[in-house]
Parts: sequence; C-alpha cells; structure tokens
Amino acid sequence: MQQRVISVSNGVTRHPLYRMGKPVDFCLNAGEQLAVVGPNGGGKSILIDIITGKYPLLMNEVAYDFSPSSSNLVSDNLRYITFRDSYGDADGSYYYQQRWNSQDTENIPVVGDLLPQCKDEQLKESLYTLFRIEEMLQKPIILLSSGELRKFQLTKTLLSGPRVLIMDNPFIGLDAGTRDLLKSLLAELIKVIGLQVILVLSKSDDIPDFITHVITVENMICGEKLPRSEYQGVSVPERLLSDEKIQAILDMPYKDNLYKAANVVKLNKVSIRYGERTILRELDWTVKCGEKWALSGENGAGKSTLLSLVCADNPQSYACDITLFDRKRGSGESIWEIKKHIGYVSPEMHRAYLKNIPAIDIVASGLHDSIGLYKRPKEEDREVCLFWMDIFGVKQLADRSFLQLSSGEQRLVLLARAFVKDPELLILDEPLHGLDLYNRRLVKDVIETFCRRNDKTMIMVTHYKEELPACITDSLYLVRNR
Repeated sequence: MQQRVISVSNGVTRHPLYRMGKPVDFCLNAGEQLAVVGPNGGGKSILIDIITGKYPLLMNEVAYDFSPSSSNLVSDNLRYITFRDSYGDADGSYYYQQRWNSQDTENIPVVGDLLPQCKDEQLKESLYTLFRIEEMLQKPIILLSSGELRKFQLTKTLLSGPRVLIMDNPFIGLDAGTRDLLKSLLAELIKVIGLQVILVLSKSDDIPDFITHVITVENMICGEKLPRSEYQGVSVPERLLSDEKIQAILDMPYKDNLYKAANVVKLNKVSIRYGERTILRELDWTVKCGEKWALSGENGAGKSTLLSLVCADNPQSYACDITLFDRKRGSGESIWEIKKHIGYVSPEMHRAYLKNIPAIDIVASGLHDSIGLYKRPKEEDREVCLFWMDIFGVKQLADRSFLQLSSGEQRLVLLARAFVKDPELLILDEPLHGLDLYNRRLVKDVIETFCRRNDKTMIMVTHYKEELPACITDSLYLVRNR
C-alpha cells in the first residue's frame, strides 16, 4: 500500500466558522507534488489550515506519516509559508512607513541573525547564491523590499530541512529570473533530498513542471486530486468589466480641487542611501500628466523606495530635489495635501492593515489617507465606497471583518481604497498580488477604464509583463546599486 504522508478522511472542523462546504477528503502520497488552485475566497487557505492541524476536527483527526524521518512531529517535518509576508514576529509594532524610517531600525534584527544553522553546506550555498543572501546578511529585516523579504523567508524555511513544504503563492513578488531559479531549485531538492511540496496558487497558469497532481478548491469544496496531465486549467474572457460599469466609471463627476500640472512627478538627480547601501543613484525622471508608466527592475533595485518618495512616505524625500504636481517638495505643501491627489496600493500597505475592522472602513480610509479608520463612514462616503467595492466585485464583503477575508479578497478591498477618491495620480505597486485569473483580468479592465478619464496619470510595478494593462505608454527599468 502506498504511504500516505498526510491524509484527512471525512474531515469537519469543530468550529463552524472554519468549515468547508463539504467534509474534506485529502491525501498526499509519498512522492507526490501538489498544486492547490482555485478562485480567491474559494477555501484554499482553510483547506491548508485543516491539513496542517490548525483547526481541530470533529471526529477523524489529520493522520501523518513522515517516515523515513526520525520524528513524526508535525513541527519537525512540515513548514508553511503564508501569503501575508511579515517582518519577523507579527506583534503589531510594524507600521506602514517604518521601512523608510532608518532611525527605527536600531533594535531590529539583521537578516543573518534570523537564519537557522544548516548542516547541509551545499544546500546553504545554493540558497545563498540563488537569493543573493550574502548581500542581505547585515541588512535590518525591516529594510528588505517585498521581494527580498520573500527570498529571506524561503531561505529560512528551506534551511530548516522540512519533509513537506507548503508555500502560498511563492513566486509572486519575485523577478522573472529568480522565479525560474526557484523552480529549478525546488525540482532539484525534490529529486535529491525527497522534499515534498504543496503549492497554493492563485495564478493557476503558473504551475511548475515538477508538480504531479492538482487539487481545485472552489465554493468551499475540496475537489478531487487529479494527475497534472488531466488538469484542464481555467479560461477567462478577454473582458470582464460590464459595459454598464465601464460607463459608470467614465461618467463620474470630476472634483473641483484637481491639480492642473504639466509634470506630475519630476526627480532631479535623486539619491537614496541607507548606511553604506545606495538604493537610488542620481536618478532623473519626469512623469508628465496623462502618462502611464511601467516601473520594473530586479528585487531590491529600489522600485518601492522610489514610490515612497513620490507618496511622501520616505523622510529622505525632503532632502531630495523632487517636484510633484509642479510644486517643489518642501515649498510649503503638507504631506496630506499631496496625498489627497494620489491613490496607492502596495505590499507594504497590505502588511500594515492588521486591524480587524469592516472591509468598508478599510476602503473609506482611502478618503482620508489613513491606515485604518476607526469610525463608520458618512452616508455619502459609504455610497462611493460601495460603488468601488462593487466595481472590484467585493461589495458583498462590505461588512465582513477585513482579517477574515482571503488574501485575494483583501487585495481587492485595498484596490478599491486606492481608487475611492478618484485620484489624479494612481500608484499601483504589484496590485495583482495573490489574485486569481478572473480577478486579474477584472482589475486590468478597471485600470484601463479608469485611465481613460481625463488627465489620469499612473505608475505601475509588476514582475509579470502580462499583468501590464494595455494603456501603458512609458517604462522605467531600475538596476540594483550595491
């Protein structure tokens, strides 16, 4: 009989809040490599929480057989990297602009202090080379870019030598070269040390070649495990946003307090340094009104740092020659005057939302440029919030607690937050993170429609060229400064 490494039979969680639509039957056999796919909010994360033992079951508990491992403890053999990246312990002390405030790093551990010892020197060398860990060893964990943080987490987890590794969307946030190298490394580890992998993928078109079986989870039901060759994939229409919603976006009235500026962003020989590390070196860049820019570059090249300057979140911006909306930074305008005209979403912002408040309050916070809103929005504000939540397909989640939503649903809520004030400048830092094929197409439709409005300017970051909307007019590629 084939060894069952992890198995669940007729599994029903004791807590009704975390129950799937049907009892769960799941099995990972020895030698299998699984991809768990399905739509946002379909139940993928709850299934993984069940098979990792997070939620106790009513009758039949999860069965594990990690042989030939010397230990059968789940904690010794199974590792799970979740979608929500965090800087070390999720103790609530992280705040949105903390990454840019270098004075707040004094008591923050550096990367080298947080990596475990590893007896397998060859594995360690492979990981350090793949993820350029040597360059990050003395870097405070809080200063890592979103992509660098993901590389650190993967290295930390793989150095611990798991028998089974579960990864939630491991390839998002990584540049194209690193994605390919990570897939090759995992394939090698599977072959050499017998590692078994379960990938939870929102991008079901990104299944690596080493995957042997696929399980689809949708409508809170765990589907049948299929051989990779029998998995049909998902087809999505070329356009998802309805004509009615397209027209509703185009017909929105324009505000009276719009900035009229020829140059929305103008940087003159801008340099950013943290200690001995140079992030940006004498960068000249002008974004004219109505342009739509694609901002790209390797992990750690400074993309998010550049955007933090534009959004007035980085204190070093006041020492730089920066002009926004034809107004020179430091000439008397406040941060809040600038932010009134900018809609922004980013991985850093996603991490900063740790409060268990209704989703509509998250959207409403975009009207006031606050991270978290602790009062109910006014009725007129509620209407515009519900409008944008409807555009992004999450209106039905308005009164649900934000932290009870799936990661993809959270990202859609944060996107609604970015659009809610009809900003002149839209800054989208990896906006399609964690979204399934359907929602990626929907969000592209929304972006393309919004950019048809008068005098809308956009800067968008993504590591997937196919995620760029058709309206892109210009591009900037940043090269890493060491």
